[in-house]
Amino acid sequence: TYKISKGPKVKFERINIAGNTVTRDKVIRRELKVAEGDYFNGKALRKSMWNLNRLGYFENVDIKPRKGNREDTMVLDINVKERPTGSFSFGVGYSSVDKLMGMVQIAENNFLGRGQRISARANIGSKSNEYDIRFVEPWLFDKPISADIDIYKWKREYDEYTKDSIGGELGIGFPLGIDEYTRGSITYAFDRANITDVADTAALEIKEMIGRNVTSSMTFLIKRDTRDRFWNTTSGSVNSFSFEYAGGILGGDVYFNKYLARSGWFFPLWWDTVFMAQGRWGYVTRRSGGKLPVYQKFRIGGLNTVRGFNYASISPREPETGDRIGGEKMMIYNFEYRFPLLKDAGVIGVFFFDMGNVYEKDESYSFSGIKRSVGLGIRWYSPIGPLRLEYGKVLSRKKGEPSGNWEFSIGGIF
Repeated sequence: TYKISKGPKVKFERINIAGNTVTRDKVIRRELKVAEGDYFNGKALRKSMWNLNRLGYFENVDIKPRKGNREDTMVLDINVKERPTGSFSFGVGYSSVDKLMGMVQIAENNFLGRGQRISARANIGSKSNEYDIRFVEPWLFDKPISADIDIYKWKREYDEYTKDSIGGELGIGFPLGIDEYTRGSITYAFDRANITDVADTAALEIKEMIGRNVTSSMTFLIKRDTRDRFWNTTSGSVNSFSFEYAGGILGGDVYFNKYLARSGWFFPLWWDTVFMAQGRWGYVTRRSGGKLPVYQKFRIGGLNTVRGFNYASISPREPETGDRIGGEKMMIYNFEYRFPLLKDAGVIGVFFFDMGNVYEKDESYSFSGIKRSVGLGIRWYSPIGPLRLEYGKVLSRKKGEPSGNWEFSIGGIF
């Protein structure tokens, strides 16, 4: 027998925040889905907890309600334990193209406790150098509108040419009103690239790039992201579609339309294991009035695309010279099974299967001849930061392709 006595609706009388010695109160309050004076809402309270954990600023978030001064009021106590948000990261890699490569990055994800992100990065290798500075304001004018600025300079020696470029991006992001997970963004980008060291016997597509190439473009993006966290995601999904328009009324001498799509899904399974399936697709086409350089086309391979292959080694080739000239179409598929190795220490193992290929404009997307690899790895959020060690073995290896590759990266915190 159940006897239910309905009482008055309860409002939040006061919300107290404690434990934040660096993060400002407003950075925490703007992530809450409840406010003082609102009626109690269990779903909104759980979403508030999820938002605060997703920021990455806190080791622990504890939300406790208690009785207020009246029967129809409640006090909400939020206690947080902050974690270091500044980071010093470095990575090491090896490939037949770049030999030994190194990356150094200094970043602060909660600058002055305001929730702003600032970073400076340098990638240095025997054939490439990249320098990048970026600043992100996630709540412009205390509204859920983000703004970011990025300035970079990089140089890379490909087998076929050398590209030396300088440029930057200016973007703004905003909610679309569909749901709380879906946002849009508009980004303006400017890139001035100088192409040198082109052989007399190079493919015509590469010779046409010699000298200065100016790209002025606008990118329009829609993205829905429900992942529970960005490192070692255990549930949720991320889906996005973007359209980039270069040249025309924006100026420059590079004219193209580029379309990119991504869909990634994470499924929690038995024994704290996770299955991840992700697909990425791309299409680019040149418009009349300008050119489409090889470096604006697709080339894939490496740690974040098809593991086991050398970086950017999967590409159509010019029949006579054998030069990689990039493709107008691209697709990549990644499948991972993640499982705990040392659960208390946060060490997980990964089995993966990758597929991908790049196609010329007259070719169709096809699984025939698609590049494939399998492998395994270890990931660990170590005391000196996220560590990733993975080996990919190339399947159905063809002449000129590697048998496989080890890749390694590690980051530290301060």
